[in-house]
Amino acid sequence: MFKGIFIQKDEHGYRATVNDINESQLPEGDVTIKISYSSINYKDGLAISGKSPVVRQFPMVPGIDFAGTVIDSTNPKYKKGDQVLLNGWGVGEKHWGGLAQIARLNSQWLIPLPEGLTPKQAMVIGTAGYTAMLSVIALEKHGITPHSGKVLVTGANGGVGSFSIAILSRLGYQVIASTGRPEESDYLVNTLGASEIIDRKELSETGKPLMKERWVGAIDSVGSHTLANICACTAYGGTVAACGLAQGMDFNSTVAPFILRGITLAGIDSVMRPYEDRINAWKRISSIIDARLLDKISSEISLDQVLSTIPTFMDGKIRGRIVVNLSSQE
Repeated sequence: MFKGIFIQKDEHGYRATVNDINESQLPEGDVTIKISYSSINYKDGLAISGKSPVVRQFPMVPGIDFAGTVIDSTNPKYKKGDQVLLNGWGVGEKHWGGLAQIARLNSQWLIPLPEGLTPKQAMVIGTAGYTAMLSVIALEKHGITPHSGKVLVTGANGGVGSFSIAILSRLGYQVIASTGRPEESDYLVNTLGASEIIDRKELSETGKPLMKERWVGAIDSVGSHTLANICACTAYGGTVAACGLAQGMDFNSTVAPFILRGITLAGIDSVMRPYEDRINAWKRISSIIDARLLDKISSEISLDQVLSTIPTFMDGKIRGRIVVNLSSQE
């Protein structure tokens, strides 16, 4: 038996509880992992709260990422005792995920724990940091360098936003941070490295097809009107990396920024990313972000605290990353 968050939907409604789970209930897979740490991401919040139909089958254990140790494997690539990491692949949506002490799944979804990172540090970074790194790499691939101009980051206090700012600033970029919590400016500037702060209200309402050029690059985790306005304010030849939909899935824009300023809108998928992309992104971020920053931008909770933390998390009132210590349940 082991503990995990258990989501059920039946005649009694939609509910998430902390349950004792029998190992015989685990889904099929060629590798079994003892999970050390997981984390709370926006998609996990949607799954646990039931605010969006994220979960595709029931019952479900949420948790889109985790780090842990192999305890059983029929794939020679991984052996007992190997430390591994997982992000995405529909885990926590279609396949039982990381907010439990044990997971069984397809070994092809794993990568080795990056050298120099502990399981906890890997989960402080988690899907949020990994997605941020993929977004920065997309800007680089489209020629956006520290000398190109300013780069905007939306959702600055969230996980993806925090890591985007930290990565960009450490690479020498001037970063504009868009936030709904201007009282957090000291954290954004002095801890993460932003050089300028703007209120998210500047971008969240319907805007014009083209507006003043304000940045040459952007990483957006918000979507909707915000993404449309970002594109409208992006300088000639600039690139916007879109990786989230906190404001909404809609995108009410025009072709004007694309055909008159030649900007690029790069979509960032972290769920189905090829193995090589994952290895590269994790190698890059582990070389850029140091342990001191990871301690500053994270807080740790136990599995039993997850359900009570979700409402505050979904209201956008938690700064940085929340890691879940699965070992603390023992």
